[in-house]
Amino acid sequence: MLLLCDAGGSNSATPYLFKQDLQELVNDLGIKIRVAHYPSYCSKYNLIERRFFPHITLACKGILFDTLDTVVGQMRKASTTTGLKTTVNVIRRVYETGRKVAKGFKSTMTLLFDALLPRWNYVAVPQ
Repeated sequence: MLLLCDAGGSNSATPYLFKQDLQELVNDLGIKIRVAHYPSYCSKYNLIERRFFPHITLACKGILFDTLDTVVGQMRKASTTTGLKTTVNVIRRVYETGRKVAKGFKSTMTLLFDALLPRWNYVAVPQ
């Protein structure tokens, strides 16, 4: 499995909290996951953002976002001329703030960093 991630936010290339959650995921699934982070300010090269987000923007143009249902409904209407349609799901759990990386995680993680651009490219291996 390959994850293409932006370099900012919660899945950034530098914080270890994302890496810790990724390690837990690969341990649960029992598969390797390769991660490639776009360098800072390069998310414009992400094909999903470049090819699909403009259609979502057009579907929401001129709409007052007064409720969550309004936003979801408009985004579900978005489609491309080739027939690509959106799937919109709302995650209704509370995002936990203030989480910290477990002590000793850095020494026990089984991330294999690539020789080329190791900061942005690595493979998470099940323990």
